[in-house]
Amino acid sequence: MAKSPTDVVQAAFRCYRSQDREAALALYAEDFSFTSPQDDHLDKEAFFERCFPTADRFVEQRMLHVVPADEELVLVHYEYELTTGDRYRNVEAITVRDGLVREVQVFFGGKVGARG
Repeated sequence: MAKSPTDVVQAAFRCYRSQDREAALALYAEDFSFTSPQDDHLDKEAFFERCFPTADRFVEQRMLHVVPADEELVLVHYEYELTTGDRYRNVEAITVRDGLVREVQVFFGGKVGARG
């Protein structure tokens, strides 16, 4: 039975946190694209070289919402704590087609608990 886009996204996050690169590679399409405020349309190779190995910065990552927006798009809202003790929240818009992650767009949130 095929996995839902939400299942694929949750599996990708688990692979990232556990740093299971081999299992993660199988979840991403060859034409994958990653964009964030710090990265502009990285391809699969650049993403796995530059972004994937960064899980050790996190003490904790909690999924707050994992919501299908349509049949391909999943919105993920999560909170994480860095090894510095700072906490943040981000949102990711993740496109999954044919059981593979095709695109990730990350939108950085502010520090949790920060006063403006």
